[in-house]
Amino acid sequence: MSDPVDPQGPPDFSALAGPGAGQEQRAWDAIQQVVSWYTAQLMTERRTPVPDAERVEELMAARRAALADQQRLPDAEPREVARLAGYYAQLHDDLKGQ
Repeated sequence: MSDPVDPQGPPDFSALAGPGAGQEQRAWDAIQQVVSWYTAQLMTERRTPVPDAERVEELMAARRAALADQQRLPDAEPREVARLAGYYAQLHDDLKGQ
């Protein structure tokens, strides 16, 4: 017996190689860390006896913006993906330092 021949040829993994390889995943992870931070802060604020409505709205808006950026990643140019990865990695570090 022989293995069947794939009429489409072997899979193309070329996108996984090169200088930008893994950058989208790094950006996704960095954004997800920021989203998680905002979510935790929202939960904490909402559990206080008198939640600060302004802070809740600020956290929700920032979380929505991060999620919107995360949704754009698959269609973003490599330069934009790299920018988002760097921005959100730095933002996460800054947020943790608060």
